Amino acid sequence: MKNVLLIGAGRFGRHIAMQLSQLGHQVMAVDTNEERVNDVLPFVTNAQIGDSTNAEFLRSLGIGNFDVCFVTISGNFQNSLETTSLLKELGAKCVVSRAERDVQAKFLLRNGADHIVYPEKQVAKWAAIRFTADHIFDYIEIDEQHAIFEVQVPEAWIGKSVGELDIRRKFGINILGIKRAGKTDVSVTPDTILSDDITILALGEYKALQKCFRI
Repeated sequence: MKNVLLIGAGRFGRHIAMQLSQLGHQVMAVDTNEERVNDVLPFVTNAQIGDSTNAEFLRSLGIGNFDVCFVTISGNFQNSLETTSLLKELGAKCVVSRAERDVQAKFLLRNGADHIVYPEKQVAKWAAIRFTADHIFDYIEIDEQHAIFEVQVPEAWIGKSVGELDIRRKFGINILGIKRAGKTDVSVTPDTILSDDITILALGEYKALQKCFRI
């Protein structure tokens, strides 16, 4: 369990609060808007109405006591930038800031952000990949070069084992697991037989995945 400070309780911030709550973390939420603070209350340990660009207000929260600080302010990049900078000045251990464009990410990283999240950009990329190929069922970005795809078993692979196909050597990808009827099995061995009633969880470089599965 970690202590988390969430600054910005808009739609994205509220969804983060919900996920953090499900994971069992202690969350302090901050926003200037009373209505948004009230909306996020069911998912957080505590919440305050306040201006995160005010150094004294932030200092009163005890920034050094939080393991992670999320800055999810939307619609006002200047406030997001100032908040990110102040958090680091006040001893924040880890600051994760929201950006909408690459230029914002550059400024945030230069002013104290340890990590950047692009909710719109990341979801757009996922949706574009997911819904333009009938054989792709899910997609997780690892970094700029690598990803995990949940894909349909290629017809030529059906009835063959992972070892027989020699997937890692031939295609440069790793089969992390298989899914059948919504259940995931990660105990994949060279003897695992691939059938048409499963999907594959494949990890690799984008180029290798695209070539192998015609993404």
